Amino acid sequence: MTSNNLVTAPTTFAPWIKRVAQRDDAPRSGATVVFPHAGAAAASYRELASALAAGRDTYIVQYPQRADRLTDPAPDTVHDLALGLFDAGPWARVAPLRLFGHSMGAVVAFEFARIAQSRGAAVQRLWVSAGPAPCTVSDMPVLPTSDDGMLADVADLGGTDPALLADEEFAELLATAMRADYQAINRYHC
Repeated sequence: MTSNNLVTAPTTFAPWIKRVAQRDDAPRSGATVVFPHAGAAAASYRELASALAAGRDTYIVQYPQRADRLTDPAPDTVHDLALGLFDAGPWARVAPLRLFGHSMGAVVAFEFARIAQSRGAAVQRLWVSAGPAPCTVSDMPVLPTSDDGMLADVADLGGTDPALLADEEFAELLATAMRADYQAINRYHC
């Protein structure tokens, strides 16, 4: 880590980075960081984070345009998103890091790992699920960014109660978050 990075590195985590404390009394040995899928809020990963906190602190990152970051501007690209997440906490202090990303979160975790390594925060492992290889993202079909297109995409994926999708307020909040995420992934080049 360069002296410039030490001067600008935060000393505390942003309030929207959710920490689930290690459950046992063993000495701390790094941290796990969870990166949600497109449209998801950190709260939807609380149960997983609790399970992962058996041996180390676990952090769930919150993307802009949802929950307590509803008014934060959307990032232009996945790299910008990962950079903002890295700059929001003293990750080198809690390293070595184990990163888990699901779907779009897999690509965000990959970019976060690259940034962490370049800034002196050791990454021990990177786990991904249901995500494309980063080098293939730019060749994938463009994701929809209209409200109707995104909500149809969510309905096709399953797992979201149709009654929730029919609720105008919920649908608007979901569409706002998904649009930010889909636009960032549509602009991504590894």
